[in-house]
Amino acid sequence: MKKILTLIAAAMAVVTLTVNMNLVKADANDEMKEASCVSFVIPSQFEPGLERGLFVNKQYPMESSTIQYDCYNNGKDELLTNKEKQALAEKDEPVISDESLRLSKEIFEDAVSRAYNEEYGEEVGYSVSSFNQMSIDGYPGYKIEGSFKVSDQETVYQTVYMILSKYKTFTITYQRAEDDDCEDLFADSQATIHVH
Repeated sequence: MKKILTLIAAAMAVVTLTVNMNLVKADANDEMKEASCVSFVIPSQFEPGLERGLFVNKQYPMESSTIQYDCYNNGKDELLTNKEKQALAEKDEPVISDESLRLSKEIFEDAVSRAYNEEYGEEVGYSVSSFNQMSIDGYPGYKIEGSFKVSDQETVYQTVYMILSKYKTFTITYQRAEDDDCEDLFADSQATIHVH
């Protein structure tokens, strides 16, 4: 169980980075609202883990469930001097457009699957069972449910909330092993998600 918890934390960091950098890295969309943070209630059965934004079930190793919170800032809200603006204008780099609202089940599944396979060093069969666009407090996003299985371990289930704003993308990942009894705790926590 200790190994799977360590691997889950490491893999979620890789997946969050992969998803944020490859799928939702974008110039600020003028039609989106700015948000500074996302808040949600962490169940009292969870405590901070070793990684920033990671919360681990207090009953570990009997319960290996985790909650992971990440925020990716695209940097477009930073104020630049005229000199910095000129230097950027002189660079011959392609403009990145906002594709975050065009994320699909297939794109997400492929990116996460590749990240997990690389992290675990084997084919883990990551698959998305549910991929839905949603909105929280007027901010668009996705609720994605998936699962994977590392050899000699239980199936791991996860629910990812990806919330988009003008300059930041927030992800909250609820993850549990097959025998973890925390679905009600996760549902209660998910009902408290708000964007500020």
